[in-house]
Order: sequence, then structure tokens, then C-alpha cells
Amino acid sequence: MYVEKIPWTANYEETEIPAYTLPDALLCQDGTTVKNAEEWQNKRRPELLEIFKKEMYGQILPMPDHVEYEVLTDSKPALDGIAMMRQTRIHFKMDNGKSHDVDVLMFTPAKEGKHPVFVGLTFVGNHVCSTDPEIIITGRRMDASEEYQKDLESKRGFQERRFPLKEIISRGYAIAFACYNDIFPDRPSGWKESALNLFIPIGELASPSGYSSIGVWSWGISRILDYVSTLPEIDAEKACVFGHSRLGKTSLWTGVIDERFKLVCVNDSGCGGAALSRRLYGETLFSMMHYTGIGKYWFTATLRPYVYATDTLPMDQHELIALVAPRAVAVHSATEDQWADPTGEYLSAYYAGKVFSLFGKEPLKSLTPPPPDTPVGTDVSYFERTGKHDILLSDWTHYMDMADRIFKK
Repeated sequence: MYVEKIPWTANYEETEIPAYTLPDALLCQDGTTVKNAEEWQNKRRPELLEIFKKEMYGQILPMPDHVEYEVLTDSKPALDGIAMMRQTRIHFKMDNGKSHDVDVLMFTPAKEGKHPVFVGLTFVGNHVCSTDPEIIITGRRMDASEEYQKDLESKRGFQERRFPLKEIISRGYAIAFACYNDIFPDRPSGWKESALNLFIPIGELASPSGYSSIGVWSWGISRILDYVSTLPEIDAEKACVFGHSRLGKTSLWTGVIDERFKLVCVNDSGCGGAALSRRLYGETLFSMMHYTGIGKYWFTATLRPYVYATDTLPMDQHELIALVAPRAVAVHSATEDQWADPTGEYLSAYYAGKVFSLFGKEPLKSLTPPPPDTPVGTDVSYFERTGKHDILLSDWTHYMDMADRIFKK
């Protein structure tokens, strides 16, 4: 058993990674081994999914009693006329009077027809994606202070680089997203203002057992997909989920539990996302759960005992990626983002391959990661971009190339 060092310091040396053995994704709890896709789907996948729910991401939230869609701004030309932009407020309501709402920003190609769609969440607010003054400022639940609210208003367009909207639209794709803070404010006290409030008694919301912010964010992404599926210009059979950083962790979990997403795009997600937990390189479960403390609400409380001895985990992240099969998954890293452990992200995708092979899908072929800026793989794909922790046009280009291959066969 390996106990992580306290006081904790990040390890960036491959030679300092303790020896580890990964669990076999095909080995069932009763000791039998999965031999085909049917056994995976009917036996191993359900039990592995329950393990991840219990030990890491929490229970899947139900549907609210009522859902209503309020048009905030009608569909109108945007992006120099190549797109249509609309803003919609989703109202979630319960019979007991509880309610929650989330504002969705959406761009679709102006060209007539039904379009595939990317669905995800943004940091800070919807207005960070563009300088368009008509985009409503969102993300206000994060901090009610006057100082924060004023700063929030100054963020219009400051993350345009993460949303190459013209390129996405020009490739024929729609994109819809909301601010993650409007679903679960990203702070330890965010429980009471989160969508979880719809389902959990207020007295239990200090830190409810069996739930996580990642689980609630994931639920929110699925509700956005519910909404866009009602629109005639969207081909809901061609939906992709995307996410960066902690929202990359979220997009992976979303892609696992919501099988409507045919492509799962996971960007710089690190530990608790695509990277192997047992590698103890860069970001670790210990660093999140104890050193920084963010993991205490990102993940379930049941994960805490494992962070001191990751070799005792009943699962690892290659098995999470495997749960996406037979749908497609794209795992992305960045050369200067060693905190997210690019090698660990690649290996996780590689070791998930044996499950994809059961379905006749193509796994990654080499145990050695490819050179930077060289995408590899088809059904399981990996791409390490030169640069820092971010999501940029080159990431989107690879995601759309994959989507083209999947949807335009």
C-alpha cells in the first residue's frame, strides 16, 4: 500500500511514480471475464457504472417534475450573418414549489437544415464567448457580492479563444452551452444554490452524501441536450459533449451516463477525468481532496479514504473511458499542462481499448504516446496540443474532424 506524502508536493518525475497495477476492465466482480460485447453491456458495464457512481461521481439526479423553456432572445442573425443566435431560460420546477433556472446560449448555422450539435458548459458566464453586447451576463450565482458582479460584467468576450464560433458554425455544427456556476456554484458552499436543491431537503444540503458538483454539472448538460433536441434545426442524433479542465472531467462523466452523446470530447481533464489515478503524477486525488480541498465537493465523500492509497481504488479512469464504448471518445492534453498528466491521459485511453475492441471499434495501437500536434486513433482518439492548459482552435478542429468522420459516413 502506498501512502502519499504529507506535506504533499506535486511529482513531475516518471521515475518517482510508485509501481502500480491497473484493474482489468473486463474482470467482473464475480471473477469471470467478459468475452463479448453483450456480456459487457449486460453484466460488466452496469456493475462498473455503479462503482463510479458510488465511489467518485455520485448518484444521477432525476428529472424535475416540470420543465419549461422561456425564450429570452429570439433567434437572430449573428457572427456576420453565418449563424443564428438564441438565448433560452430553462425553468425546472417541483410540485413542492422548489425551482431552479439556467440560461442557455446557442448558435446554429444560418443555413437551413438539421445540424449536429456540441453541448457543454462554460466558466464564468455565457458572455465570455463573444463581445456581442446582446449576450446576457450569466454566472451570477457564484458570488453575490457587488465587487464580483461588477467584475463579472467586465468579462465579456475574454475567453473568445476557447469558443472559435465562426469556425464551428462554418463546419456545419451548432453549439449550445450554459455557465456551470448557474448549475452548481464552484465553491464548497455551492450546494444550497445548486440544482440539487430541487431534490434534496434544505437541511441536508451542507454537503449531501452520495452527490458531487461534477454529477450536478453533468445533469445540467443533459438538460441542455433535452432542450436543443426540441428544436427543428438540431439533429439530436448527432450530439457531442465537450468540456475543458474540471469541465473535461464533467464531459467524460456526462458521456458515460448519457448515451445520447455519440462523441465525447475531453480536454485537459487530468486526475478525476481521463488521467489514471494510480500514476501519482501532477494532479492527484490527494491534491484535490486534501491539499486544495476542491475535490471535497467535486467528488463524493466516499472517495476520500482512497486518496491515501490509490492502489486500493476499485476502479481507475481507463475503465471510465471504456464505459463510453461503443461510442467515440477524444482525449486531449497539452504539452505544458503537466499538472493534468498527458501521459496518464493517453495511457487511460489506450487501456480502455480492449473494451472498444469488443464492439469491433479501433483502439489506440501503441503504448507510446504520439508526438505533439499529431492526432491518433479513430473511435478512441488522442491529441496532445503544443501549449498551455486551455482549449483552442486546434482542439476544436480535431473534435470536428472526428465528428465529421462519425456523422458524415
